[in-house]
Amino acid sequence: MNQPLHTVRFPGESHAYRVARDRLLRAEMELRQQVEAIAALRRALPLGGPVPVDYSFDDEGNTPLDTDIERQTRLSELFEEGKDSLVVYNFMFGPAMAQPCPSCSSILDALDAEIPHLRQRTNVAVVAKSPIQRIRHFARERGWRHLHLLSSAHNTYNTDYHGETADGRQMPALNVFTRHDGQIHHTWGSELMFVPAEPGQDPRHVDPIWPLWNVLDYTPEGRSADWRPSLTYGDEAKR
Repeated sequence: MNQPLHTVRFPGESHAYRVARDRLLRAEMELRQQVEAIAALRRALPLGGPVPVDYSFDDEGNTPLDTDIERQTRLSELFEEGKDSLVVYNFMFGPAMAQPCPSCSSILDALDAEIPHLRQRTNVAVVAKSPIQRIRHFARERGWRHLHLLSSAHNTYNTDYHGETADGRQMPALNVFTRHDGQIHHTWGSELMFVPAEPGQDPRHVDPIWPLWNVLDYTPEGRSADWRPSLTYGDEAKR
């Protein structure tokens, strides 16, 4: 019989609960080891392909609530001194879409608050295909304060890095780039959405940066196949 893994107990828990919880705890420990092993494999990847062009984005800067300044920013200029990695999220908000993707918006709601922390270690940008003025308007409505929002309306970044299909459909891609010896290389992209679907499995290709599902996974109800985030809820939807 397996020995208890620790002596911490919660009020009123039964022996059956503790046995089942220890079984789950062992699985959680294995998952932790797997997460660490996968992160190590990711860090050990050889350099990916060099970026084919120094993309020029329409840029509104780092403070979407406070500026109406528009400028052109190249991909190479998104790398701050001393920070050689760049994380870029493709926000599904194309010019033909009536509104942005609610799931992407949920991801960015959370990511916006983390940007001041992330900037201590790396560079982060968010790219959408809509014109920069439209992106800014939505950001202000949403209350985003820190995201570095860019428009790819006049370049091929989205199609080159799989944030857009050949027929113009927007995709929620996450890509990481690194600067090495003065050259920018792609180093990792979220590819789980490209592999064959497994029964009952969401793609989960960007779940590690999405708190919504990670929190729900802790609950007895878990995720629901019939529910997805919305841009508004309850009384907000009537405004």
